[in-house]
Amino acid sequence: MALSQLISKRGNLPSVDVEWLNLLVGDWQMVADLVNCDLVLWVQSKEDQNFIAVAHARPSSAGTIFYRDIVGEGPAKLWSRQVAKAFSSGNHQDVAVPDIYDGISMRVRAVPVRRRLKANVNEFSSPIAVVTVHTNLSEVREPTKQRINFRQVGNELLDMIEEGSYPDFQNTTGSTRGAPRANDGLIILDQGDTVTFASPNALSAFNRFGVPGELVGQNLQAAMEKALGKNLRSDEDLAVVVNGRAPWRADANSSTMALSMRAVPLKRNNQRTGAILLCRDVSELRRQERELITKDATIREIHHRVKNNLQTVASLLRIQARRTESTDAKDALEQAMRRVAAIALVHDTLASGLSQEVNFDEVFDRVLKLTSEVAASAGTTVNTIIDGKFGQLPSEKATSLAVSITELVTNAVEHGLAERSGVVHVNAERKGKKLTVTISDNGKGLPEGKIQEGLGTSIVKTLIEGELRGTINWFSPKEGGTRVVVELPLS
Repeated sequence: MALSQLISKRGNLPSVDVEWLNLLVGDWQMVADLVNCDLVLWVQSKEDQNFIAVAHARPSSAGTIFYRDIVGEGPAKLWSRQVAKAFSSGNHQDVAVPDIYDGISMRVRAVPVRRRLKANVNEFSSPIAVVTVHTNLSEVREPTKQRINFRQVGNELLDMIEEGSYPDFQNTTGSTRGAPRANDGLIILDQGDTVTFASPNALSAFNRFGVPGELVGQNLQAAMEKALGKNLRSDEDLAVVVNGRAPWRADANSSTMALSMRAVPLKRNNQRTGAILLCRDVSELRRQERELITKDATIREIHHRVKNNLQTVASLLRIQARRTESTDAKDALEQAMRRVAAIALVHDTLASGLSQEVNFDEVFDRVLKLTSEVAASAGTTVNTIIDGKFGQLPSEKATSLAVSITELVTNAVEHGLAERSGVVHVNAERKGKKLTVTISDNGKGLPEGKIQEGLGTSIVKTLIEGELRGTINWFSPKEGGTRVVVELPLS
């Protein structure tokens, strides 16, 4: 269940607070990785004012304490008082003695969550939730320089959560492919944009990028400008990210690699005290993306050329039909022309987008133009009524369905209405994994109540029952006319 749904069902918070908590949960995995702790988000239950867990983040670089899902449960007795006190007082609370949970010794801190009321203004709400930080004491290791620095900036982010300064309104959360994480590489900048710490992964990434030697003590922008041989101010986003001035993401490209970076400013009382910079080598990801773009462009070009060739074939059939004196031959050529044109419509739609799915409603609108040509050639007026939506269909289904519906609507005009004006009603109903298309007319109906066994009928039955694994049935309603019902599975 999504966080918003869970809070609305069990909690009692206004929508603006829920949006803030969504923003926090979208970006707190980094905090869990930095402090090497489980994080649990608690909100007050609307039934009894007790607290209920609504989200949980496990650290990716340490063992989790909660092997079972804790979401939906209340806090354990030993630290429930700290959760309530942190919420009421607005100050973080530490459990005096370690807690034992499922046989694991842990230390617990409860941190109140405030919401910034206005961007870049020191106006904050009262606590709207509580985050508990659970440290696994059984996995406490010897402190290293990296662990000390990771925990330091992680605790600064927890202080910002308590203050209401984190997350930031401008945070670039989401599923951006290749987004750097804490363990991919982390750099800490001081207030003057000088590097005070660089993790081994970060140092290796920047060395491969072309920045030689140690990073600590350097201005990262100046070091990168020297490596790239250009002024980063020409790329405003990149310069802002490199200096940790805004919580954005940016890519830097050198002759050797592509480096993705994300800045997270560190603040206290709305004053910037420094920043952390996450970095990741995304050279292979960017290469794959370029290949996908190239392949997509190639596929669209193939569809475009196929469409052009089919339109050429349709034009040749049309010319041949005009020069043919035999009525039967002319009808056969015109029918073939319409079938080829219907297939061309699908390829034309595929050529205009990246997806291999087709908005069939657009295709059907163009199919009706072919039908109007049939009516015009017969000297009749056909009023077409359309109900419902076909929706998106895979290209392999769209081609067969386009030919089938073209054939059925054309038959309704040519044979059902039999050279007289009338109405053709098309209804598309999509429920779950089933599409039902009903085509009816107010014409003369089926001769003797039986369907004709011509080429068109044979083509339609082959496509519907064979290619599309569906069913097709013809009916002669009591009120007259003909009704055809096509049912297709969409799985």
